[in-house]
Amino acid sequence: VQLQASGGGLVQAGGSLKLSCVTSGSISSIAAMGWYRQAPGQQRDLVASITRSGMKRYADSVKGRFVIARDIAGSTITLQMNSLKPEDTAVYFCNRHDLVATIERTTEFDYWGQGTEVTVSS
Repeated sequence: VQLQASGGGLVQAGGSLKLSCVTSGSISSIAAMGWYRQAPGQQRDLVASITRSGMKRYADSVKGRFVIARDIAGSTITLQMNSLKPEDTAVYFCNRHDLVATIERTTEFDYWGQGTEVTVSS
């Protein structure tokens, strides 16, 4: 399983960027995919996620500004980021959360992309 993220860059405050993440390998075990971000010296936090059933979740700080979407095949997610603020500056990571169920147990796996840098200037 691999995840390839793209779309980061430098933008002025108030501008927009769109991140994309493509995952390889079997998608049948995907329970959710999402975006996390990590600013320098900070922990990695959830930005937005979308479950297999399409349920979306957003961090309070991005609600109304960011939109997560998934393609029909389920192998690509995007994050449309509007009205960007300097505090959105971070490295954004794509995440894939898998659930693999057997008769005996269900095992969770988390996979991460390489990160794409977003810088918002004031």
